[in-house]
Amino acid sequence: MKNILFLNFLLIVLFGCSEGKSTEMKDMKTYSNKTEKAVFAGGCFWCIEAPFESIDGVVSVISGYSGGKEKDPSYREVSRGTTGHVEAVQVEYDPAVISYSEILDIYWKQFDPTDVGGSFHDRGPQYESAIFYKDEMQKKVAEESKARLNKSGIFKKPIATRIEKFTSFYPAEEYHQDYYKKNPEHYKSYKKGSGRQDFILGLWGDLSVSKYMKKDKTNLKKELNELEYKVTQQNGTERAFDNKYWDNHAKGIYVDIVSGEPLFSSKDKFESGTGWPSFVKPIDPRYLNKVVDNSHMMTRVEVRSHFGDSHLGHVFMDGPEPTNLR
Repeated sequence: MKNILFLNFLLIVLFGCSEGKSTEMKDMKTYSNKTEKAVFAGGCFWCIEAPFESIDGVVSVISGYSGGKEKDPSYREVSRGTTGHVEAVQVEYDPAVISYSEILDIYWKQFDPTDVGGSFHDRGPQYESAIFYKDEMQKKVAEESKARLNKSGIFKKPIATRIEKFTSFYPAEEYHQDYYKKNPEHYKSYKKGSGRQDFILGLWGDLSVSKYMKKDKTNLKKELNELEYKVTQQNGTERAFDNKYWDNHAKGIYVDIVSGEPLFSSKDKFESGTGWPSFVKPIDPRYLNKVVDNSHMMTRVEVRSHFGDSHLGHVFMDGPEPTNLR
């Protein structure tokens, strides 16, 4: 699935890539009346559930069991490793806000996908990683996402995560749901002690710590020209086909001119015919904030940079298949 963004891009410049942190706009759960579900496993479900809870467009996250034939298994039964089930999560999301591909981008950063036979210090088939696709679209996107990760060279060993057709999902016991909220100290201790936390920090960096800061309006008015300030701070729009980057073909990373945070890669840029730079997806959906915009007698999803809070543009619902987004 491709989440196509048409952006006002005077505020973006080509620069080097760095990490950002997760989004703050937690109220942006749904935009359309349609939701879809993604099911996958990455070891202990506590640690896969928690990162998705604050993502824009995610409606709910449930810890449970999937992949086996036994009906409605208990935690004790699954933990024996004989049911065929793995600890998994079901993510319900609004595809008008976040795409399946973006969901997978977040998923890959929560565990070691090269680990065979378990996950970190949790060993056994019940802790192996897997993506359970609901339809052919999800299968295709999952296979492409896995292939990109293999090709990226980020991991020295091949990706071991299997991709299987979804059969069933059984919610886990209530005490497992939102475990990171109910038992925060034990959750933090477990994530650290298992080796998961250090692995994620070492490979992807700390998304909760930011080097990107928004400057005050006085300094911004001095550093930005009139149009740059109007677009980023006052939700203005550049003229189509009359802006710096709509026809730019240089390789690099597009970043926020206000904060310097990375937003999009040139490899994800495509020709939309609109006169503005357009991308199939962001570097990481957590770098963007999305909020419903009811201005100008219409309802749209506005896209803003997370740290700089710069206006980037809008996502529309009248685009091409398969997402109908533009």
